[in-house]
Amino acid sequence: MVMVQSLLMRLKQQNPATQIDVFAPAWVAPLLARMPQVSDVIANPFGHGALQLGARRALGKQLRAKKYSAAYVLPNSLKSALIPFFAGIPKRIGFKGEARYGLINVMHKLDEQTLPLMVERFAILAQSPSESLQRPVERPALQVTNEMRSTTLKKFNLHGDKPAIAFCPGAEYGPAKRWPTKHFGELAKKLIAQNYQVWILGSAKEAPLGAEIQAASGGICIDLTGKTNLGEVIDLISASEKVVSNDSGLMHLAAALDKPTAALFGSTSPGFTPPLSDQAKVISLKLECSPCFKRECPLGHFNCMNNLSAEMVLEVLRETGKTK
Repeated sequence: MVMVQSLLMRLKQQNPATQIDVFAPAWVAPLLARMPQVSDVIANPFGHGALQLGARRALGKQLRAKKYSAAYVLPNSLKSALIPFFAGIPKRIGFKGEARYGLINVMHKLDEQTLPLMVERFAILAQSPSESLQRPVERPALQVTNEMRSTTLKKFNLHGDKPAIAFCPGAEYGPAKRWPTKHFGELAKKLIAQNYQVWILGSAKEAPLGAEIQAASGGICIDLTGKTNLGEVIDLISASEKVVSNDSGLMHLAAALDKPTAALFGSTSPGFTPPLSDQAKVISLKLECSPCFKRECPLGHFNCMNNLSAEMVLEVLRETGKTK
């Protein structure tokens, strides 16, 4: 969803007066609220894999009153193209996907070689299918107001007496993407010894990781895993000085906020979804066995992350700014 903003930027550049509504899961609404290009969010009530043809037809008919002129269908599934069709939206733009002829009537054909990055594949939908991608692609840029930031800091009783480093230890795909919590704990000790405070951020799923980092650090971090919603996480990242993150959604949030970020890659590659900011520094040992794109290390040693030391990450943080 972060990288969708590049497409929205292009659409606004083409027609500054256009109204852009986004049909998306309700939980990402706080993220979209921090994109100035978005006018409204329509909550997607359908779970992953649910066809519910009748319900999709009914929702499409409800949306006809909006009189949308175009719909950009980003997933490649048949289901995702049904509602714009039922809504009678005249232009339905997307990539060739699951038997979507007729549902998608402005169809792009994906050339993975010429469009290696996901953000490029979204951005080109703003152009004619016959055109080559216009580069450079606009980078996502979330906007957080001082009021949003202050409200969130106050809610969690966080103070600015010391600069904060945000830790983002989660990664939805699997443990092979996660830097060991013991390394996060060791890094926290080094940073706090240098007069920083450390915030651990993540959803309720990451709460066990937050607890492990706290244990490894001796309880000196501020563990906010499972206590925040997505909007509050964005606000806290915006209030931090730097970020240490696995290859995850929060890494992309940090990049879209242009925060100095140590982006940790092990089993995955930055070749498809890199952090889109000059402030982000990718850290990878580039072992012969990586990237393997597996959920767990197929060789059992997990050297791509185990051998990435806290001192290595600290050195990258030094390069990104004021860490001594």
